Amino acid sequence: MPTNHPASQPSQNAIHRLKGVIQQTVVIDSFRLDLILAAFFARGHVLLEDVPGIGKTMLAKALAFSVEASFKRIQCTPDLLPTDITGGAIYNQRDQRFEFMPGPIFANIVLVDEINRASPRTQSSLLECMAESQISADGYTHALPDPFFILATQNPIEMAGTFPLPEAQLDRFLISLDLGYPEFLDEVTILEREEHANPLDSLTPVIELDEIRQLQASVQQVDVVRPLKEYIVRLANATRAHPETVLGLSPRGGVALQRCAQALALIRGRTFVTPDDVKSVAPPVIAHRILPRDRRLETARRVVEEVLHEVPVPLD
Repeated sequence: MPTNHPASQPSQNAIHRLKGVIQQTVVIDSFRLDLILAAFFARGHVLLEDVPGIGKTMLAKALAFSVEASFKRIQCTPDLLPTDITGGAIYNQRDQRFEFMPGPIFANIVLVDEINRASPRTQSSLLECMAESQISADGYTHALPDPFFILATQNPIEMAGTFPLPEAQLDRFLISLDLGYPEFLDEVTILEREEHANPLDSLTPVIELDEIRQLQASVQQVDVVRPLKEYIVRLANATRAHPETVLGLSPRGGVALQRCAQALALIRGRTFVTPDDVKSVAPPVIAHRILPRDRRLETARRVVEEVLHEVPVPLD
């Protein structure tokens, strides 16, 4: 492994400030917050599969308000149209011409609530946004704000009136995870906070958008030695060869695994990736990208754990 070079002090100070203010506002365990921030710094997107009332909206708002970023929320329904998300041409009577009116997707941080309630056609309109950070409308290309981060949610329990996300759409999310119910004392803390003003009301930005862009650029500089690259490929091959999978991890999924591990290493204060970084991000990066024969997410997660246990970790 490389010599231990810590990440720069300014970047660590920025990450520490951001984590601190979010945890003062939202009850969330440190590891899950690290994963979400890793996706943000890696220019990825997050899918939260959780029941209502866990705090997803507050988490997205806390992140946006902490970095002085623009925030929009899209509530998905079966009758939601693609133009309701992306925007479209509006006729300007004064100038007698059509003008593009941006939709709610034009924000730094976008919460897409209950994404699986949107029709497949509307879901597909998000593909270009997530992959290219731009949209095409009426023959023109419109760049989305930078940084651009989607936090989408879906309820894994209530399936009536929903449209499951296709593999191509799932692959656009860097990570997929659940926040889970809070621990006993954490839930008591939530009740105590409800006795006071909404913590979002007093939230002030602690980091500038330029600092976020610098952190995103720093992720690409985090070193990944060749043995770790080979380890990632072996993990991918193991998911493809597993007897319970129909579809294993794609090469693009391997790239996502490396990028997320780089971001987590930066958050942990290093300029190089360790095997533990890869193993930490593997379940939320891989599970939603592979297709088990029974098509159950629980099976996919178990396959990932088995693969992590079976594939030898590089020692140097």
